[in-house]
Amino acid sequence: EVCTACRGMADQALYLGFDFSTQQLKVVCINDTLEITHEYSVEFDSDLREFGTSGGVIKHEDGVSVTAPTLMWVKALDILLDKMLSAGFPFSRVVSLSGSGQQHGSVFWREGAESALRALAPDKTLASQLKGWFSLPHSPIWMDSSTTAQCRELEQKCRGAQEVAIRTGSRAYERFTGNQIAKIFQQKGENPTYCDYDKTERISLVSSFGPSLFLGSYAPIDWSDGSGMNLMDLQSKDWWQPALDACAPDIREKLGKPVPSNTLLGSVSSYFVKRYGFSSDCKVVAFTGDNPASLAGMRLEEGDVVISLGSSDTLFLWINEARPQLMGHVFVNPVDKEAYMALLCYKNGGLTRKAVRDRYCGCASWEEFDKLLDSTSPGNDGNIGIYFLDPEITPSGQGERRYSKDGSLVDSFPPERDARALVEGQFLAKFSHAQRLGYRISRSSRVLATGGASKNKRILQIIANIFDTDVYILRGTANSASLGCAYRAKHALMVEGTRFLDAVRTAQPYQLAVSPTPGLHQQVYLPLSERYAELELTLTQ
Repeated sequence: EVCTACRGMADQALYLGFDFSTQQLKVVCINDTLEITHEYSVEFDSDLREFGTSGGVIKHEDGVSVTAPTLMWVKALDILLDKMLSAGFPFSRVVSLSGSGQQHGSVFWREGAESALRALAPDKTLASQLKGWFSLPHSPIWMDSSTTAQCRELEQKCRGAQEVAIRTGSRAYERFTGNQIAKIFQQKGENPTYCDYDKTERISLVSSFGPSLFLGSYAPIDWSDGSGMNLMDLQSKDWWQPALDACAPDIREKLGKPVPSNTLLGSVSSYFVKRYGFSSDCKVVAFTGDNPASLAGMRLEEGDVVISLGSSDTLFLWINEARPQLMGHVFVNPVDKEAYMALLCYKNGGLTRKAVRDRYCGCASWEEFDKLLDSTSPGNDGNIGIYFLDPEITPSGQGERRYSKDGSLVDSFPPERDARALVEGQFLAKFSHAQRLGYRISRSSRVLATGGASKNKRILQIIANIFDTDVYILRGTANSASLGCAYRAKHALMVEGTRFLDAVRTAQPYQLAVSPTPGLHQQVYLPLSERYAELELTLTQ
């Protein structure tokens, strides 16, 4: 049901979800039946060549600093909306919009910038009017790893890494915004042209920068993306004063008060009404981070786990109780403010699977690799392998280990043993880590698999048996973050108390791929996961 104000135009209502991602700006439009009606995008490297980015970013000579030109994102929105206008997109039918931004990235607004936002002239572009209003022209982003000293300082001042994790959802990480702000504040006197910190009026996340453009005023940071800063208390959902004190003076005023992720922030400014034909009643819903937005786009429910099987692997899940660890991240759930989401990233994913396939299994194709898997039994007769060919981040470590049934180290496995040890080891790790963050198997549990390897039924069967739950394939999730924000834009206008999952119940269903083999989890994989967790420590200590 749509709120009373929108009921008259419900039949033709449209909802927009934007995503300010690393390499492009995307938008997805849906209608009242949750069908995707339009999609548009702007590629930073090819459409905005004048900014000189590669992969949407600029890597600096020190090898650890990575930024993106803030004005590039503004100009991308100009280009995207102009492209939609030229294509005849019906802006007047859009009743609400929301969006997401690459997590951890930050935008520094100069004193007077909000006045400039309020005074935007509709006959000029956003970029031409906002140029010069950023006190830091190049925004630090999630790929930046230049703040190790600030991370250690935060943990030292806040009673250790575990306390920082318990309070903020993660131990101190270099890419997290609080540590980036601390570095910028500390270096303000060293290079005055780098950042005019004292003249900074507001600090936004990329996700609160986006709606600020649409509102014509500063938008607040939402609880879910605010959880990825090392600054917000997960329980009170407000800034944690000890972390603020360790970061920079007067930082609370520069950040503003965080808000629930489904907050209606207001209507689009007159600039967008006059320049593009938006309705003056079009509502702006708080934007969030891209990973939380993907949780919405994939329509996660309690008990679900998403496993993205790409070059690297990502796992995230819906949890009701926050149990942060030194490994992984816990954020406030973007679609249920009483719940949480846990996120784990694995550097050794698809690229490592292919490297082991080629190097140790002697396979020229995945079909040959599948035959090796078929020739071995579940549990690999107690043999376990750990393959951190690249420096792993979950947990931190590097190297390879192969263990026989009795737990002793061996130099090598036969090809078929390596094949099964690789796949089982990767997903025993994910199961073990997810349990530490609060995952519990229930009758309603599902694994939602996406990414390249989700086409491989042998791998999916191993996942199903280890997690002891059905595995489903996700369709149409290439733009899951922007789709999730279009869903969120619609949900925010519905009658108060409507659950997000009820609002998206009619979206395209998932396809069941495989089911677990009865009894195999309890008999084989549960004890094996406990052994794996113990052995993993030997590689990380």
